Amino acid sequence: MKKLLATILACVILSYADAAEKKIIRIATDNTDLVLQVGENGRLYQTYLGEKLLHEQDVENLARNLHAGSGGSASARGWEVYSGSGNEDYFEPAIGITHSDGNPSTYLYYVSSSSNAVEGGMETVVCLRDDKYPVDVTLHYVAYPKENVIKTWSEIKHQEKKPVSLSTYASTMLYFSKSAYYLTEFSGDWAKEAQMSSQQLQFGKKVIDTKLGSRAAMHTPPFFEVGLEQPVNEHQGEVLMGTLGWTGNFRFTFEVDNVGNLRVIPAINPYASIYELKPGELFTTPEFIFTLSYNGTGQGSRNLHEWARNYSLKDGKGSRLTLLNNWENTGFNFNQEILADLMKEAKKLGVDMFLLDDGWFANKYPRKNDQAGLGDWEVTRDKLPGGIPALVKAAKDADVKFGIWIEPEMVNPKSELFEKHPDWAIMLPNRETYYYRHQLVLDLSNPKVQDYVYGVVEGIMKENPEVAFFKWDCNSPITNIYSHYLKEKQGRLYIDHVRGVYNVMKRVKENYPDVPMMLCSGGGARCDYEALKYFTEFWCSDNTDPVERIFIQWGFAQFFPAKAMDAHVTSWNRSASLKFRTDVASMCKLGFDMGLKGLSSDELAYCQTAVANWKRLQTAIMEGDQYRLVSPYEGNHMALNYVSKDARKAVLFAYDVYPRFQEKLLSVKVQGLDPNKMYKVEEINLMPSATSRLAANGKVLSGDYLMKVGLSVFGLSKLQSHVIELTAQ
Repeated sequence: MKKLLATILACVILSYADAAEKKIIRIATDNTDLVLQVGENGRLYQTYLGEKLLHEQDVENLARNLHAGSGGSASARGWEVYSGSGNEDYFEPAIGITHSDGNPSTYLYYVSSSSNAVEGGMETVVCLRDDKYPVDVTLHYVAYPKENVIKTWSEIKHQEKKPVSLSTYASTMLYFSKSAYYLTEFSGDWAKEAQMSSQQLQFGKKVIDTKLGSRAAMHTPPFFEVGLEQPVNEHQGEVLMGTLGWTGNFRFTFEVDNVGNLRVIPAINPYASIYELKPGELFTTPEFIFTLSYNGTGQGSRNLHEWARNYSLKDGKGSRLTLLNNWENTGFNFNQEILADLMKEAKKLGVDMFLLDDGWFANKYPRKNDQAGLGDWEVTRDKLPGGIPALVKAAKDADVKFGIWIEPEMVNPKSELFEKHPDWAIMLPNRETYYYRHQLVLDLSNPKVQDYVYGVVEGIMKENPEVAFFKWDCNSPITNIYSHYLKEKQGRLYIDHVRGVYNVMKRVKENYPDVPMMLCSGGGARCDYEALKYFTEFWCSDNTDPVERIFIQWGFAQFFPAKAMDAHVTSWNRSASLKFRTDVASMCKLGFDMGLKGLSSDELAYCQTAVANWKRLQTAIMEGDQYRLVSPYEGNHMALNYVSKDARKAVLFAYDVYPRFQEKLLSVKVQGLDPNKMYKVEEINLMPSATSRLAANGKVLSGDYLMKVGLSVFGLSKLQSHVIELTAQ
């Protein structure tokens, strides 16, 4: 708070005259330069965003004669860094303010800038101010040199006598001048998350947004890729990869102007959110995280993965717990004895933890299905007479950790909580209520509701400090959009609700910093780097069919490291072998959601070996660099490999999905190895009765050979998988 007040004070006391002293602002990583310049009119413009310039004089040579003209293209007037509505730029603005006197225009002028070291990088703070109204905008940029990642956000504040209305409030604006732009977007639905599709951007606007509120990313997650000059490619070409840290409604605007320039505007979606900002109140936009890769999306992903592990993901450098979940095995139908037996199965399997899923709570309206009980977070006594303490003890007796599922932001109308506090639910007062999955969303803009939701975790942990893991679910979007707490200020609901969610998550992390937590939302509908500050991982999808998971995990892996992505082995798609299902899940944070009693002795032995191998290879899979080699979108096979930071260990995953009859099979060229090291090639994760058919199995080959010639791992049989361990000799 002191740092924030100092920043605001600096913006206020410095005059516009300072603009003449600091005309060029350079925000740089080891590979990328973002250069801003103050124009002759005192406003701030982007003059360069691209590959790192090697000489300081080259940065100075970028200086242009920038001024606000009365006509022509936006590029002729300059690319204003945070363009306001109502000015002479007729394209999409970054900020829209209706002042207290009704004036809808905003002109922002440069006041000052400063830089300071932060963990892993350098923060640049730029202060802007309207020349006619007491409105201040502070732009923040944090450049992470080694990871080639830039994080940026804005802060809006005013001192007008009455509130102003914010209609647009972007995190930043980025500009490009290229011959062509190709957007890769991610979309889908429940059980079909992060599906990739591409198109060329033409004149006009392409908008990607969501209006779902809480389960916000159900149809589209908050990230994108833009190929510059050519379509997005895994291994070569320049590509912008960006993601917004916001768990609510977001909007990405891609606008190609009349002379073929592109502006990219990441923002909170202002839908139904004309935000009334009081004098002195600070409005902070979400962080936009981006990298510019000059060697395709593979390098861009590795940039983001490394940044996330180092600076963003909760416990980003820590290990992850393997687990056995009960949901696919028991559903709601379990008791204390059944769960105790499953904990013994978890130990037998070799995983670290047993995770109890939905169905353990509520008494007046017990949680027998998804139609009742949400909000009443006490153990169902006739199902679990010993409560959570007995389950923790049973897990301890079985020598595994105990984790538990909660969905604290939601309420069923059939619950004691709703009977006591119907006004705590987001619900229209004078219309028929629409229920999504028989539930409503609690109004987290209300501080009392925040306390209650936090109390769900606190109540469990105070009674059971040995609970080792939480799976935090969120199964409903916001429906019946009305806050009884906000009353006439409904334009704040979508934003203040998300901020309330963060308030709760922050308290949980502050008080229980060492407890791992899974972010879940009816599958993968929560997948952003703001929420992941408080969660160690997220659930990619309720769809655990391994074929579908190959595509889902390929999409999410563009932006998230393997250790942030949960994948479980289940019985979905029994046409795929247990080995195939397990190998697919082993590419991410491994878990199981099935009973062991139906397995053969060979299948059980295989699973035990696969768990042991995954744990042994965490330094490569969880901590290493990922190289996506063969895309499932481009053929009938898929392959990727991980390499440890010291390049002494690598793991190759290869899949024959649905190969065609007599199709030509190409060798898979591993990436990221040391060309001068010799590597022993060994196929692992084999069934006990199976032997490897890999021609190179047991051989010692150079990293150079493996990267240039490769391995013949693909076959013509459907749903076959291979896991190859490479060990430097």
